Amino acid sequence: MFTGIIESMATVRAIREEGTNRHFTLEAEMAAELKIDQSVAHDGVCLTVVAIEGNTYTVTAVEETLDRTNLGHWAVGSIVNVERCTRVGDRLDGHIVQGHVDTTAEVLSIEDRDGSWNIKFTHAPAPHHLTVAKGSITVNGVSLTVVDAAPEGFSITVIPYTWEHTGFHRLQPGDRVNLEFDVVGKYVAELMSRRS
Repeated sequence: MFTGIIESMATVRAIREEGTNRHFTLEAEMAAELKIDQSVAHDGVCLTVVAIEGNTYTVTAVEETLDRTNLGHWAVGSIVNVERCTRVGDRLDGHIVQGHVDTTAEVLSIEDRDGSWNIKFTHAPAPHHLTVAKGSITVNGVSLTVVDAAPEGFSITVIPYTWEHTGFHRLQPGDRVNLEFDVVGKYVAELMSRRS
């Protein structure tokens, strides 16, 4: 489990194909603290550490992950948000994040509001793609509050600290981001659909 509070950013240093899998080697300050078989969220995608060497580590994405997320668009030099899993007893500063991406969204617009940034996203509407105003959403692994919600999109406001310490300052209209909708909302939607 994760909280959506980003620890740092990592840089993709190498990409290797193996069948339908893709191995990503990333450089990050926390690499030396990682362990083989540890779960780390990368732009909100939970991936397992399979190798560590100096200040780099390697994770593997299977075809399903590449198809469902924006990892297929990563290139050498890409910067990604990273977060290690939550330890029992830690504060839950964001919200419950599983690291299981539901879909991707496209950045529609980014508006500089002189102290914050309003970002609008669009995604395919689906019964479990729920957002509600003032509810939680995870975008590229970052726990955020929804400002406006619609069946096919939503907007968020990003404060300067989050803007500077995540990959949000690199986003451009047209970019694809990973979304994980609130797990509580997904369960409620599933229960309601079963009752119908």
